[in-house]
Amino acid sequence: MAKQHVTATLNGNAVEFLCETHQTLLEVLRDELHLTGTKEGCGTGDCGACSVTVDARLICSCLILAVEVQGKSIQTIEGMSDGDKLHPLQRKFLEHAALQCGICTPGFLIAARSLLERNPDPTEKEVRYWLAGNLCRCATYLRIRAGIHRAAEIAGKKKGST
Repeated sequence: MAKQHVTATLNGNAVEFLCETHQTLLEVLRDELHLTGTKEGCGTGDCGACSVTVDARLICSCLILAVEVQGKSIQTIEGMSDGDKLHPLQRKFLEHAALQCGICTPGFLIAARSLLERNPDPTEKEVRYWLAGNLCRCATYLRIRAGIHRAAEIAGKKKGST
């Protein structure tokens, strides 16, 4: 079977790769591009561990074929920090111990960033709704939500001071 040539923007950088037409974006990210931060939890789009954004739309990378990202912009957990400087959400997740085993953490962070980009001051109900597609088997939901709310507060204070 002939491989397909795909060009896209990945975490702000132009990228090209070859993939089989049946390979998911998750498979290509992990196996071809060696970006292993995006995790496979279920492979059926039920857990959110493989969440990424494609053209600013939150998706499960296990449910989209890699050939479908031709010409699109993809953001993964690897693109969330700025070098050694953690994103505010990453810092707040650490401060609030919003992780245990770490399998779900990248998906929660991507989903939370996507939420805060759309709504920088979400209510508790909005946070719960937005994260409904992400599962944490270690049950750190309270700490995850606390980290998101705290990051939103910090972002709001920065906006107000400029």
